[in-house]
Amino acid sequence: MASFRGISLHMTVYIDPAKLPTFWEAFKPVYEHVIAEPECTFFEVYQDPENPGTITWVENWCVQANKPYYQEYFARTVPLYLKPREAKVLDRVGAPYVAVKPENGGI
Repeated sequence: MASFRGISLHMTVYIDPAKLPTFWEAFKPVYEHVIAEPECTFFEVYQDPENPGTITWVENWCVQANKPYYQEYFARTVPLYLKPREAKVLDRVGAPYVAVKPENGGI
């Protein structure tokens, strides 16, 4: 049996671009909570340059559980969604198939 290497959550939400300031205001405190979790090993956010309301983020975890700070975030942001969010939870393959290059903007 393979050893557990953690999970990677890939989340995409679709927000009206006019409501992005409201989204970011709600997102920032949850982001700060998540990256403070010792089990969170990676978190990066992406924005589609052609559709600025399409926001995707990747969270890597050695363990993840539902945290109470998500409740207010969902209450504030779900009404902003233009369509349902998309989530994928993937098992990380790990070494030797992981690379981060700090000199090229990686962590």
